[in-house]
Amino acid sequence: MKVVNSLKSMKTRDKNCKVVRRRGRVYVINKKNPRFKARQG
Repeated sequence: MKVVNSLKSMKTRDKNCKVVRRRGRVYVINKKNPRFKARQG
């Protein structure tokens, strides 16, 4: 999982990427290709 300041570039890397909020943090998850996971901050 990458930790980045801005998720804008991460969510456009793959068409299956979704932005979700969990426990006050913002995540990008991808069920089809889990290597695109990212967390903000």
